[in-house]
Amino acid sequence: MTGIIDVALRAGVAKSTASRALSGNGYVSEETRERVQRAARELAYSAHSSATSLATGRTSTIGVIMPLVDRWYFSELLAGIQQALIADGLDLALYGAAEGSAERERMLDHALAGRRFDGLIAVCLQPGAHELERLIGTGLPLVSVGPFSEHADVVAIDDVAAARVATEHLIDLGHEDVVFLGDVPGADQFSFGERKRLDGYRQAMIAAGLEDRIRMAPTHSTIPEAFATAAALLADRRHRPTAIAAVCDEAAVGAIIAAQRLGIRVPSELSVIGVDDHRYADMFSLTTIRQNPREQGVEAVRLLRARMQDPEAPIEHVIAPAQLVARQSTAAPRTQSDG
Repeated sequence: MTGIIDVALRAGVAKSTASRALSGNGYVSEETRERVQRAARELAYSAHSSATSLATGRTSTIGVIMPLVDRWYFSELLAGIQQALIADGLDLALYGAAEGSAERERMLDHALAGRRFDGLIAVCLQPGAHELERLIGTGLPLVSVGPFSEHADVVAIDDVAAARVATEHLIDLGHEDVVFLGDVPGADQFSFGERKRLDGYRQAMIAAGLEDRIRMAPTHSTIPEAFATAAALLADRRHRPTAIAAVCDEAAVGAIIAAQRLGIRVPSELSVIGVDDHRYADMFSLTTIRQNPREQGVEAVRLLRARMQDPEAPIEHVIAPAQLVARQSTAAPRTQSDG
């Protein structure tokens, strides 16, 4: 049976160096790490997890805490996290539960009580529920995806800027009656990113002198619920907007389907814009603000590995890029002379 000494001999390093290279516990040069890992692969070496844990005090397991992964953003983010963890020889323990649920509270208690992880990646924790502070209190290396804290490394997009740019795009086209689709009651407590996007919409409307035209259509950001909300909004001919700024692409797709069911043409009679660049966005010709959650997942693992290796390093906040992608769901509003 192949042991760590065999790997060390194959790589031409000391046993202690091979152990550090494979466990991540201590510094070795990148060149040496790659040489040791290559030797381990060639010898089909696999460290026994229990023995490694006893020897190093590490479990090689990362706890990932996030909402349910039945939405595109979370599933893509998780794919990026998993890809990067596997590449680093780390295991993943996933805890997923809906925001504000009793299951989520029990999940947090379990994760905090166990402390069986080398580090934590926390996705879209809610400031109003003080979830991030609870995880920071564990003392474990921690990366937050979404909400900011001066005490934790963070990967995020600028949600305010994303929604502001989306709304400004509609205003620049000539729209004045723009509705924000996605303002959920209680969002200030349970939906941090969505509330920030509402702030961005408000900022754009106020800057354009349209503060009196600000209005929200409350909905959860899923296609079925956004469809139902948009259908009710658009069915009212007297108060029908000329444009919808959706909190995310799934809400935007729901709005487009609702418009189609009502015989409202997009974009000649209604412009719709989203945020995300969901895999359905191109299929629906949706104008959107693009982000890449899979890359954000990889970046979160990079930050966590750096924190695990140097707990005293300065806190790092990474703002992932987001850009406007113009497709065919937005256009100038139709005038009376257009018929």
